[in-house]
Amino acid sequence: MATTSTQTTASAATGGRKKADLTPLREMDGYIGSALVDLSSGMTLATDGGGQTIDMEMAAAGNTDVIREKREIVTKLRLNDKIEDMLISLYKQYHLLRPLESNDDICVYVVLDRAKANLGMAKKDLNEFEKGLEL
Repeated sequence: MATTSTQTTASAATGGRKKADLTPLREMDGYIGSALVDLSSGMTLATDGGGQTIDMEMAAAGNTDVIREKREIVTKLRLNDKIEDMLISLYKQYHLLRPLESNDDICVYVVLDRAKANLGMAKKDLNEFEKGLEL
């Protein structure tokens, strides 16, 4: 499990100056890394973990494109709905992306080891994390 942490100030995108603490996400089964991302720019507001397994900043920035594209399709289809979360399943990893309910321009991105992760618990853990998140 990677535990290297980088926490950056949640800036203009969040309207705050506090540091976003992603360390509670380390308790998730199969945790590899996480990021808090500004969806409009792809800029990471905070990262944790990843280590030698994955570059969290690059992965977070790239995966925001997935959410932006899906939002565009939802709009074009006039579904009158919004994304709760997205799952990208790789053979060895799960990548979970969840726009915040409190600010859907910000996304929590988590990478999990597929062999160790429990998706149901991961979704529950992300929901609980957001409730305690201070930006």
